Amino acid sequence: MKNPFEKLDKVLEHRMRLQILSVLVANEAYDFNSLKELLDVTDGNLATHIKALEREKYIATNKSFIDRKPNTRYKVTEKGRSAFRKHLDALEEVVKQQRK
Repeated sequence: MKNPFEKLDKVLEHRMRLQILSVLVANEAYDFNSLKELLDVTDGNLATHIKALEREKYIATNKSFIDRKPNTRYKVTEKGRSAFRKHLDALEEVVKQQRK
């Protein structure tokens, strides 16, 4: 029997990255400040985890200006959506194994 923990996505094992991706999967897009407020994190903490998700191409970034103020919005990519689904499936498998 294979260890179900091996199927977990290492990038999504951190709760903050999983939370960010959860928000983006459930919504079309989300801006930086709204994510920061929703997740109750600092700018630096959020930026660090967003960079990790961008590096893996799990999220896409769109920078623009609204009334001369910078606005950064994030969307989940198909790669990110697929990784999220696989990670949740692996978590389900871990739970099932523990209940046996």
